[in-house]
Amino acid sequence: MPMLTLIVKFEVKPEQLETFKQVLNDNKLGSVNEPGMLEMRFFEGKDSPTTIFAYERWASAEAHQAHVNQPYAKTLLQLAETALASPLEVMNLKDTAAAPLHENNPKQVQPQDEVFSIFFIFKIKQEFRAQLLQQFTSHVQCTRSEEPGNLVFDLFTIEGQDDTLVIYEHWRTESDLWDIHFHQPYAIETGKVLEQAIVGDMKQYMNFVNEF
Repeated sequence: MPMLTLIVKFEVKPEQLETFKQVLNDNKLGSVNEPGMLEMRFFEGKDSPTTIFAYERWASAEAHQAHVNQPYAKTLLQLAETALASPLEVMNLKDTAAAPLHENNPKQVQPQDEVFSIFFIFKIKQEFRAQLLQQFTSHVQCTRSEEPGNLVFDLFTIEGQDDTLVIYEHWRTESDLWDIHFHQPYAIETGKVLEQAIVGDMKQYMNFVNEF
């Protein structure tokens, strides 16, 4: 059975934020004992702390369904009905050619790392999709192998949303992204394609986040 990778985006009402984060953490603590839960991480927007992203990996869709039936997950979903400013958004992620490394990632966070994290979820013009996916295959591999400041760099498609791509990325410092990554030849090449392919301004799609 294929692994299930999800991003869930929550827009939380400010007055409900602390309660919602507490219930999220209760959900995570409960999930630790579920054999099918591989990874669960929560992030809040740096500029908009009421925007929360959950990044989850499950051994299978069945494992996730079993989770949804647990009391702590039901508590979260019940709270979401009243605590959110808009309906939650679930993105079912699909691996691309340069598949995520996950447990095989040799890079570890070091104590001195600031850790700068981004969910880059962007709309593209359909006619550029194949070209972008091809360009990103080498871009992802080079970023992982040639940039010591990169921790995670994963490109996904979203099931049922052919006009959207996701890059899930973690850097040791913010400077590793802006001052080093964007100056690499493969990043410059990708940037040229993105300029044509992306719908609207690229900045609107970059979600800078802190893990909690």
